[in-house]
Amino acid sequence: MIDKLVLFPYYLTLKIRHTLYDKGWKKSRTGAIPTVCVGNITAGGTGKTPHTEMILKSLLRSDDWGMREISVLSRGYKRSSRGFQQITRGDGASFAGDEPAQIKKNFPGLTVAVCKDRLEGLDFLAHPEKLSTVKKARKCKNKDFQPAEVAVLDDAFQYRALRPTFSLVLVDYNRPIYKDSLLPIGRLRDLPERLAAADALVVTKCPVVLESWEKTDWLKPLGIKDFDADGCTGTLHGKKLHIFFTSINYRPLRPVYEQESDKRYSYSSRAILFTGIAKDTPLRRYLSDSFKIVRHFSFPDHHKFSSGDIRSLVSATESAPTAALITTEKDAQRILDCKKVPDTIKERMFYVPIEVAFLSENEQTVFDETMLEALRSFIPEP
Repeated sequence: MIDKLVLFPYYLTLKIRHTLYDKGWKKSRTGAIPTVCVGNITAGGTGKTPHTEMILKSLLRSDDWGMREISVLSRGYKRSSRGFQQITRGDGASFAGDEPAQIKKNFPGLTVAVCKDRLEGLDFLAHPEKLSTVKKARKCKNKDFQPAEVAVLDDAFQYRALRPTFSLVLVDYNRPIYKDSLLPIGRLRDLPERLAAADALVVTKCPVVLESWEKTDWLKPLGIKDFDADGCTGTLHGKKLHIFFTSINYRPLRPVYEQESDKRYSYSSRAILFTGIAKDTPLRRYLSDSFKIVRHFSFPDHHKFSSGDIRSLVSATESAPTAALITTEKDAQRILDCKKVPDTIKERMFYVPIEVAFLSENEQTVFDETMLEALRSFIPEP
């Protein structure tokens, strides 16, 4: 009873807000260019950034969009910059936000931008010439890029003012939303019923092998019926929904500081792990297969590393002189913003790249076909 009383104000706020948009009393508009929206209803930890990168790879290898101007638009959570900004490879996480900085590093040929107002951001991406004439854009540092023809939006499912061309919502296999609660008691940032508003549901962080019956059983408590594993579809509240399952693949260690790195540390049997993400348990378990983790520093999500944190890492390496320092790819973007990082820890600092993979080739094929079909009518004339 107490939990319900605590959660009721947040529940009511969300319910009223969605009702206003669903009834048309508040307007949702399409963007200046077609959009693919990646989001969730959980506060962090579902894998939005690697799924955004997976979508970019699908677009780049497609005949429809591979030779066109693909862009990424993010809010740029916890960035110091203001307004619309195009992100370059030289921009750090403090200016861009850790996720846009990571995406730009991995996709240097694409336009990556940040803007709190997604509709405004899409308009600038489609019409970069406005950056030289619109007063709101006067603080934009990098105004030179080609007009975008499609945009992938990282974390925009709750941005109801925008009606995306194709939207997917992510749900963690290991933390089903029917076992969770709204903030502040749980980690749900939105109402579970909002799943039906997406075009596709992606169940993330799954075991590498899941039988069809296991997928069906996992989906049933969500209210999803008639799951077709071959067609990757089910029904939720009477609406057809595409449903996919993905797993996380960890890649070989890469140095955070390329020039200063001593790669011999990557072959150590001991490691010091430090993270600032929502949930680092899967990474810790993965590393435990190859390393004895002698220290583990777990910071809050999107943590800005301080000089005190650096001193703690130095102290830990002094106690374990042969251990490698290992972190996540997102954390690597933020640690690069730190000043006066001693060479003694730069040389042993590595991050673990990750990528997502569908559990079957069929799911990859159906996903690509479904997304590209939604975008097909927006392909510009040659």
